[in-house]
Amino acid sequence: MGVCVTTLLREKGFKVTPQRLAIYNVLAASKAHPSAEMIFHQLQPIYPTMSLATVYKTIEILKELGLIQVLNAGEDSFRYDADTSNHPHICCRRCGRVDDLHGVDSTEFVEKVVKTTPYRITGQQFYFYGVCPECAAKE
Repeated sequence: MGVCVTTLLREKGFKVTPQRLAIYNVLAASKAHPSAEMIFHQLQPIYPTMSLATVYKTIEILKELGLIQVLNAGEDSFRYDADTSNHPHICCRRCGRVDDLHGVDSTEFVEKVVKTTPYRITGQQFYFYGVCPECAAKE
């Protein structure tokens, strides 16, 4: 997948830097849906001169290239997912953990929305909220 990212960046006129590739690799390897701050803190020891602004700029580029999706699960900051397939997420109201919900087919619901609204649907995201098993065990 790294070659694909490198090629896409070059084709779209973006500079290929080790920091940009590292940011994408963190997202591609993570199921935790990290925020920009989480990515920054993970990579800062490896790239001490990298700024948080670099992380945000790279995220914008990756989003523009369709390589990641931006999640707004109702927190103070956005989370990011390199899995751009259409899938819902579940968010813990206690710790903020965000997980994928694969195997949940929303096709019928989306088709109903398309038939019900005069809007031309260009995308959708589903979020479910609850308490994760770790937080529930602490209660």
